[in-house]
Amino acid sequence: MKRARILVIFGTRPEAIKLFPVVAALKAVSGLDVRTCVTAQHRGLLDQVLAIAGLTPDVDLDLMEPGQSLDRLTARLLTGLGDVMDAEKPDRVIVQGDTATAMVGALAAYYRKVPVSHVEAGLRSGDIYQPWPEEVNRRIVAQIADQHFAPTQTAADALLRENIDPAMIHVTGNTVIDALHATRAKLAADPSLAAGLDDIATRFAGKKIVLVTTHRRENFGGGMDNIAHALGQIAARDDVAIVFPMHPNPNVVEAMNRVLGNRPNIARIDPLDYPHFIRALGLCHIALTDSGGVQEEAPALAKPVLVMRETTERPEGVVAGTAKLIGTDPERIVAEVTTLLDDPAAYAAMARAHNPFGDGHASERIASIVANGFGVATP
Repeated sequence: MKRARILVIFGTRPEAIKLFPVVAALKAVSGLDVRTCVTAQHRGLLDQVLAIAGLTPDVDLDLMEPGQSLDRLTARLLTGLGDVMDAEKPDRVIVQGDTATAMVGALAAYYRKVPVSHVEAGLRSGDIYQPWPEEVNRRIVAQIADQHFAPTQTAADALLRENIDPAMIHVTGNTVIDALHATRAKLAADPSLAAGLDDIATRFAGKKIVLVTTHRRENFGGGMDNIAHALGQIAARDDVAIVFPMHPNPNVVEAMNRVLGNRPNIARIDPLDYPHFIRALGLCHIALTDSGGVQEEAPALAKPVLVMRETTERPEGVVAGTAKLIGTDPERIVAEVTTLLDDPAAYAAMARAHNPFGDGHASERIASIVANGFGVATP
């Protein structure tokens, strides 16, 4: 009997983190032929995750170019992924999240009438320009997919409001929690996997560490300058240290170099691989971010998240109290960070709030639903 062929497509670091446990769960099903294709939309950052996950892609398109425009990237993805699908002839395509790779992967599959599964479906901010272009990417995939793996009931409700067939929607939890648990287990067994932070842990011992990540396109320009000025004010405190894994985008690097220069209690470091990032989350007191994934990961380690955006497609964290939207006004950023540094009750209220994003078994649920769609039993 011919095994159903599943083609899993991804291209960025966040996609790889959230899909490596899904790939592992699918490969544990003997009745499925699982193939992986990476576009390398983020080359170096992607490769870090592939290494720790022990995952070697079956197809690597290596499409990254410096300063690539969205339209050029989209065009290259469409022809590249189309060629892959023509060669692989998948019975189902799986994409994750909100990237250009996910959107175009779904579109290329649609052009071939190949059904699409969408991991992390239903996230909505309600504003097509925040986050940009991710909000529209998600909405496009939703019109194509016939399996929507919503991480929360809130995400499922958003799909229902868009008239998605309820039978196609499955609330699974978010696979990033699966990835976090798997990586923490690896770190417990082999601490050397994140030994690169030993010097920072020693250097900032006794200080309250603020872990900063920022890279959103909508914050390029004035927003990034505001963030840099706020970090400078926060770093003026003797009891605080800032650890800032710098996204390589020139819009981020230039603003931080210009505004911050070199300060002894700001460690601007290279982007972290996933084990080091999980350790950094464990070391920090507060996560200050404009990332989506950090809003899900930090609460799993009881770390408050301050989100430097005006909207979020992950409102569950805000409702639960694990995250707070604070925008990019420097005075607001400084005030909110200061409150969490100085008010133990405010800190505890966020740190102890229930994480709404899952129990670590989302990937198993997804693999079971995909397999059952082909009449294949799961372990």
